[in-house]
Amino acid sequence: MSTSDRPLPPTVQHAPERHRFEVIIDGAVSLTDYSIADGVLTIVHTEVPEQLGGRGIAGALIKAVLDYARDNGLKVRPACSYARSYIERHPEALPLLA
Repeated sequence: MSTSDRPLPPTVQHAPERHRFEVIIDGAVSLTDYSIADGVLTIVHTEVPEQLGGRGIAGALIKAVLDYARDNGLKVRPACSYARSYIERHPEALPLLA
């Protein structure tokens, strides 16, 4: 597969007014909800519609949340099981843990 045949990574948008990061593809919304208190960003829930599964969307969402936390000096508490497993697979994110 050439690089031109690979799908583009999903575009993750931050919706701070809704306390979430989201990817919208063909009207279907994938999201990661979070809360922030006392310098800790808690990843509450990650959801990807079944029809969008297997495209790396959940990973892109968590990466965006972690980048946001890092850029804003926040620690991270992964209450979401997917976020916990993502961090376990990406040890570079371990210093962000609260």
